[in-house]
Order: sequence, then structure tokens, then C-alpha cells
Amino acid sequence: MKFSGRWFVGFGLFLALCGVAGFASNPAGAKTALLSGGAFGGLSALWGILMLFRFSWARPAAFLSTLVLVAAFTWRSWLGWTAVKSGEPKLFASILISTMLVASLASLVVLLSKRN
Repeated sequence: MKFSGRWFVGFGLFLALCGVAGFASNPAGAKTALLSGGAFGGLSALWGILMLFRFSWARPAAFLSTLVLVAAFTWRSWLGWTAVKSGEPKLFASILISTMLVASLASLVVLLSKRN
């Protein structure tokens, strides 16, 4: 589980940085970006650390929490791109959330791969 563990520590840091970027782009309206990025980033990094220490239950836990992220990011991406299409200034947020969706999907692939 070494590779998966390192991946999830990095994925957690990535989510946290995305939360900071989302907040920095709109401090008045994106407080939830900071909270959710920090919370799910911390949780993902924790799964990675637990995988590095060979806790076997961390892998399915990471899978389930990442599935939740995929669902949330799919929904938020759809809303964001719909807003962009209608002329709202949501381009940065839409790109950021879509990037987080792609990273979450890649994380699921890592968990499903035979590479440990």
C-alpha cells in the first residue's frame, strides 16, 4: 500500500491547496471551499498515512470517501459550468472544481489498480 498511501497524502495536500485557492479567489463567498478542502484534504491525507502504516481498512475507507468527493465534484462542476454558460463569473471555480473531480477520479483508479 506504499504507492496508494503516498498518493493519498499528496491528494489530501492537493485538496487542501484547492480549498485555499478557492477561498483566495473569493473570500466573501467561498468560505465553504476552505472548510471542505481542509476537511476532505485532511481526511484523504490521513487515509494515506494509515495506508503507509498498513492499516488494511484505510483503503476501503479512502475509496468510500473519494466516491463521495466524485459525486460532490460532479454535481458542483455541473452547476459551475451551467453558471458559466449563462454568463456568471464562475470560470475559476468551475475549472478548480473540475480539476478536483479529475484528481478524485484518478485517486479511485489508483485504489482499484494492482499497484500498491
